[in-house]
Amino acid sequence: MRLTVLDPNNPEQDFPRSTEALEIPDGLLAVGGCLSKSRLLRAYRHGIFPWNGPDEPILWWSPNPRLVLLPERLVVSHSLAKTMRKKHMLVTFDRAFAQVIDACGQNRKQDSGTWITPQIKAAYQELHDSGYAHSVETWFEGELVGGLYGIAIGQVFFGESMFYRKTDASKVAFASLVRELMGWGYRLIDCQVSTGHLKTLGAETVSRDEFNRLLTIYCEQTPASCAWQVK
Repeated sequence: MRLTVLDPNNPEQDFPRSTEALEIPDGLLAVGGCLSKSRLLRAYRHGIFPWNGPDEPILWWSPNPRLVLLPERLVVSHSLAKTMRKKHMLVTFDRAFAQVIDACGQNRKQDSGTWITPQIKAAYQELHDSGYAHSVETWFEGELVGGLYGIAIGQVFFGESMFYRKTDASKVAFASLVRELMGWGYRLIDCQVSTGHLKTLGAETVSRDEFNRLLTIYCEQTPASCAWQVK
């Protein structure tokens, strides 16, 4: 099957239907286009996200199945709960977005290179400045030791990447975020692809069709309370 090539000068161009995504590699849907705010928001609303290496064109993905977490199903292990009760680590929101995305990129370099390129950083910084992209930070003795970032649309949070420099720091950030999201009236957290790490926290897989059905409902709903205030 031939992939759709998106026009970089037309961010309003429709994506192909998710049913056209490849099975190998799982979920590859389209190539090219741009990383403008309107293009990215259109992608997330349709269950699509960008992911590519530094020397590759922009690749757009819609994997099947999809890993999600319903906030009320968060699982906090006894050891993680104990760590959080000690309050040795401080959790903040939207206080150091640029630092978090930089740290996530550095973490990925330990593998085969990072997909968090300068272009990705600039695009998500624009989303942050526009109120769509957010970060959660974990601090220990004044040092940033963990965190994550993602996109919030309606009652859905789309997780993008996380990092840690101290044991459990990213889990503390994630669990703290999920509890806040539940209080704010969020209904769905997108974890993208299946990992054992997130499954231990209660994430589960759903079909792509079911995921997209949930997006059509929850992306159009407003959170119950004012969210994303700096803590």
